Amino acid sequence: MRPSRRQPDELRAVSLERGVVKYAEGSCFVKFGDTHVLVTATLEDRLPPWLKGQQRGWVTAEYGMLPRATSDRTRREASAGKQSGRTVEIQRLIGRSLRTVIDLPALGERQITVDCDVIQADGGTRTASITGAWVALHDCIAWMKAREMLTRGEVIKDHIAAISCGIHNGAPVLDLDYAEDSEADTDANFVMTGTGNIVEIQGTAEKVPFTEEQFLGLLALARKGISKLVDLQKMAVT
Repeated sequence: MRPSRRQPDELRAVSLERGVVKYAEGSCFVKFGDTHVLVTATLEDRLPPWLKGQQRGWVTAEYGMLPRATSDRTRREASAGKQSGRTVEIQRLIGRSLRTVIDLPALGERQITVDCDVIQADGGTRTASITGAWVALHDCIAWMKAREMLTRGEVIKDHIAAISCGIHNGAPVLDLDYAEDSEADTDANFVMTGTGNIVEIQGTAEKVPFTEEQFLGLLALARKGISKLVDLQKMAVT
């Protein structure tokens, strides 16, 4: 039995609330159980210097956790003077995941910055961020379309969502909360498109190496979970 008493293939309660920030072109408050992330998408008429003149836009991301998102206060990284390696790795993952489903030339020479701020953390903050970021990005692009800023067709080519899977007490389980994540034999994060294509897989044996058969079991769980998340995204934006 899982600590949460969920079935092995059962997601936590997931919600995607749009339009929660007045000034952002797109926003989403995403909840995966007790993991809560506020995501905003900001349109900017600027590009990184290395992209200027290339006739395409850019999507990037920033990620951070509020000091009391966890049980003990975490010092703000701004106070420390630098971002942690974990923060940099996660925000790069979010940015490159979103870029796989965006027609960057269709944006023109503009940048969309997606900010993911973790309000409360109980495992799976990066997967919740990616799933909510797609909704915020969708609304930002809809904002641009409403103002006739886009001259090409569909800018978003597909949905993208992410979920964690792991082996806990010898069994593959979907959408780990912190209680499972901290004790899992194997911990993996899967990022996939709505059509089922794989964008990124991060998998680590925390205690015991896992077999190919176990990996395929985790992949099957991830596909099932991401299919449900994509359905929730579709419901959120209609």
